[in-house]
Amino acid sequence: MSADMSDVTRTKHGRPVHHWRRDLVELAALFTAVAVADAVANLVGHGPDGPALLVISAVVLLATVGFHTWWARRHNHAPPTADDTGARPYTAGRQNGQRSGPMTSMEQAGAIATESSAGATTLWRMRTTVRDEPGSLAALCTALAHGKVDILSLQAHPLAEGTVDEFLLRAPADLAAADITRGVSQAGGSGTWIERADAHDLVDAPTRILGLATRTALDAAELPLALRQLLGRCTIRSLPAKSQAASSGPRADEPADGPPVEGALEGEGTVLRLQVPDGEVITVERPYLPFTPTEFARARALVELDTRLGPRIPRSKDVLTLAEGSSIAVRRADTADVEAAKAMHERCSQRTLSMRYHGPVRDADRYLNHLLSPRFGRTLAVQTASGRIVGIGHLLWDGDETEIALLVEDDWQRRGIGSELLGRLVTLAVEAGCESVYAVTQASNTGMVAAMRGLGLPLDYQIEEGTLVITARLEATPVSSRLPYDQPQGRAEQH
Repeated sequence: MSADMSDVTRTKHGRPVHHWRRDLVELAALFTAVAVADAVANLVGHGPDGPALLVISAVVLLATVGFHTWWARRHNHAPPTADDTGARPYTAGRQNGQRSGPMTSMEQAGAIATESSAGATTLWRMRTTVRDEPGSLAALCTALAHGKVDILSLQAHPLAEGTVDEFLLRAPADLAAADITRGVSQAGGSGTWIERADAHDLVDAPTRILGLATRTALDAAELPLALRQLLGRCTIRSLPAKSQAASSGPRADEPADGPPVEGALEGEGTVLRLQVPDGEVITVERPYLPFTPTEFARARALVELDTRLGPRIPRSKDVLTLAEGSSIAVRRADTADVEAAKAMHERCSQRTLSMRYHGPVRDADRYLNHLLSPRFGRTLAVQTASGRIVGIGHLLWDGDETEIALLVEDDWQRRGIGSELLGRLVTLAVEAGCESVYAVTQASNTGMVAAMRGLGLPLDYQIEEGTLVITARLEATPVSSRLPYDQPQGRAEQH
């Protein structure tokens, strides 16, 4: 092995390798020192020139030490430094938002943890438009690097003119959003939008989309929630083919002409409209940020998946025991339960129906197809041991808000069924990421008021002409059931 090659390979498994020449020099110096010391001791002990010999010995030892020091400096056995090879340390490539080469996911996690521990940082989601020409993205990355902003992920959305780049950034905590956007603007970015991100945004886009597709495949009621998580803060409305039903009465806000089958982008790209084969129209609005063609294609794919799978809900139920010993079951309901729900309407009094629907009671049956559709929310049904439905609770997606509505048959009221339904619906709302839920009722409906107060959540009340709107802010953990059982909660049955 040549001398040059040996100099390059003087480390192994992180430990220095001692060369045999160095060991030989050290042994020779040791033997010389021992011999000299022995000779000096004999001369001093047996001759008259002892002091002179001591001085000579000291000079020889100093010369030996000097020679060893010179030899060690000339033949350095330490690993080569970055200056010797021109290579940069591993972390240098990630400073100022740059990357020195591909890293494994484990290395990325370790680097993120190391850098986060060095100082407080903030995660940001940013979108900006750059010119579609070489060097435009490089200029943008350089501007971020000057602010010590690290780019965690990047997605490019090509447009007819320019490219929309979407970044996930980690910046120093003391760096304001305005400073980031100012630097991006100076680097050629336009139409820049930025907002806070969280740890969930660290999941890469394909993994997140596959997870949303799985949720949609398991439950039709997940489609609006999946679209909201896919597209960010937006308002989603689902309108049936003949928009004449609503939670509390008819509504007629459906456009006269529906979008084409493949969907459409309207309002300068801030309104996305998708149509399913049965004529239903899903409208998504995001005024603060236009949709990109990539987002449109992803949303369209989710809607197409939901359409191909057809109506579906999880088939399971919880069997519970009331205080007087009667057994009830709570399960998900859908349009297959329309006839059973109509039969319950017929057994309810006019007062009970008017408390629920706030309008002409004769039109109540017309709302059921809309209310029980998984597309517009989630419905829980309470049925007896004989299979008769005696209570229904709805969690309805109302744009960017969420409404709760209950109906319990007269003979089964005041047994805690309403509270049970309400607690479960609020739990579903928390799991869906809703910030609040509201209930519309009459000021004289003391049962509903008591049930809402029983949730133990912060409540807001608004009263206008006898109509009471109670809004619960979901700032606590999921609400447990309030049913007064004599026994522990019952078993769950899967079907």
